[in-house]
Formats: sequence, C-alpha cells, structure tokens
Amino acid sequence: MTSSDERSPKLRRRLFWLAALLVVLFAAYSGGWFYLADRLKTEADQAVARLGSKGIAAGCANLVVSGYPMSFTVSCDNIAYEDDARKVAASTGSFNAVAGLTGPLSPVADLRGPLRMMAPGMPPLWIDWDRLQANVKVWWPLPRSVSVQAEGLNGQTDPQDDTDPMQLFSAGKAAGRLQPAGQDINYVGSFGDLEINADAIDGRVLPALDGSGDVTLKNGVALMAAPPKSLRGQSIEIAKLDLSSGTARVTVSGPVSVDAEGLVNGDLTIKLKDPKAVASILAGAIPEHKSEIEQGFSAIAMLGKEPSLPLKIVKGKASLGFIPLGKVKPLE
Repeated sequence: MTSSDERSPKLRRRLFWLAALLVVLFAAYSGGWFYLADRLKTEADQAVARLGSKGIAAGCANLVVSGYPMSFTVSCDNIAYEDDARKVAASTGSFNAVAGLTGPLSPVADLRGPLRMMAPGMPPLWIDWDRLQANVKVWWPLPRSVSVQAEGLNGQTDPQDDTDPMQLFSAGKAAGRLQPAGQDINYVGSFGDLEINADAIDGRVLPALDGSGDVTLKNGVALMAAPPKSLRGQSIEIAKLDLSSGTARVTVSGPVSVDAEGLVNGDLTIKLKDPKAVASILAGAIPEHKSEIEQGFSAIAMLGKEPSLPLKIVKGKASLGFIPLGKVKPLE
C-alpha cells in the first residue's frame, strides 16, 4: 500500500470532522440569531406594556427583525411616544438598524423624518432632514459611543390649528458624538450652514453660521441613569465652543457651573478673530445695544485681530474683560 493510499482515509476523516464542526457552528449561530430576534420582540412588547401601565403610549409600529443569516436588521414603520400626563409627545418616520457579521457590536441606524414633537414651554415643532444616520458602539454597561450625522436639516413650528407654520432654521449638515469619559459624559459636535429665520428671533438678523463644540458633562453617567429635575448643582467643562461666519469667529473655553441657588458661575476664555466683524454680527442681532457693542469692540480691536479676553460670571454677574455684560437670571 502506498503512502498516498494511507493518507486518503485520514484526509477524508479530517474533512468529515471539519464539515461536522461547520454544521454545528452554523446551527449554533442560527439558534442564537433566532433567539435574539425573538428576545428583542419580546423585550419591545414588554417595554411598551410597562409604559402603557404608566399611561404612556409608545411603540415601534410593525416591528420586523430580518437579515438572516448575514446581518441582524431591526425595522419599523414609525416610532411614537406620548405622555399625556406630562404633555410630551414625539413621533418620527421609519426606522432601520443593521448590525453586520463584521461589526455585530456597531449597528448603524437610519431614521426618516419628520420628527414631530411637543413639550410644555415650547411650541409644537416639525423637524425634517434629507438623511440622518446613527452609529452605536455597543458595550456594557454603557455604549462606548453614540454618533449621529444629519444632512439637509430644517425646522418649523407645527401649529395644531389652521394657522400657518413658521420656518425656524435650516442647516446643511450636523454631527454629534456622545461617549463616556470615566464618570463623565463627553460630547463632540459640529454644524454647518445654519440659517436662523429672523421672524423666529423677533426680527433679529444673523448671517449663516458654522459651529463646533467639545463639552464634558460632569458626573454625566449618573445623571443619564437618573435625569435630574433641576440644573442646579450641575457643571460642565468646555474644551471648546466655536462659532464663526465669514472672517468672524468666537471661541469659548473653560468651566461653567450652576450653584444651589440657580446662579451661574463661570471662568471662561473668549478668543475673537476679526473683532470688527464679530461686532457687526452682534450689532445686527442685538440692535438695541448697537452703540455699546460698537464702542466696546472698538476698544477690543486695539488688542489685535485675534485678542483673548476673560469672561467671568460670578453669582450670575457677567463681564467680558472690562465690559460689564449684565446679569444671568437664576436657573431652575
């Protein structure tokens, strides 16, 4: 008997066990996939029932789990939430989230507008977009990050009677990311081509704006688990808040806190680029203080084209360098 004849049965046995292993793995994967699909539907139904017992109507209409075997896809026709006791309501269009085999812990979700929402203290709103996508990096006990990107945003009032809606704003693009940083929560975001309708801000005129920010909410993990009823006692650290239009740019950084009496305290640094252009924008936005703005910024312009000034807020009293800005009302 030749050596090749001796190897042939061994090779066939190895191939047999390999095929058997693949069958077992596929069966285990299939069982896990269908178990998760059934579990998700059950959890969704139980969550809706728990909210219903509290007088809250919520749901993901026509929830479907699909994509077997190459992905895990969750979709529904629309999402709705209504709490009559608190007079809060929100609804959106269709929802579709996909987790692929190559990234099972990083599902990507697409949400169609419009978002219609109402809450006490604000008019009913209608917000729509051309494209909105979210990405979640799943981990335990909190996601490693939640990112959202949107294009073609626009917002308007959503009257509940026969009156015409008012256009509020539009933005070419916007993006944001939330992620834990120890016990804090960090937010990094940006927007571009933001245009605010003058009628929505009492006739005040603002040019198209671009902005970005990097802000950390102190003790944010605990606050997200049990949202506070008040801003009092809360604090943030602003790594950077940047707002620009043309050559004008304002950048803010530093800590801000709200004390037990609701008074704001802050030790901020304001960096200006092209102070005269910034003054022109502020004079258009706050015409009742145009002369004070022009005088103050004329003095600031003497410090150069990119001066840096301290913005102090002590017990609600604010001042920009040597320019008093007045008082910030106590926050609830």
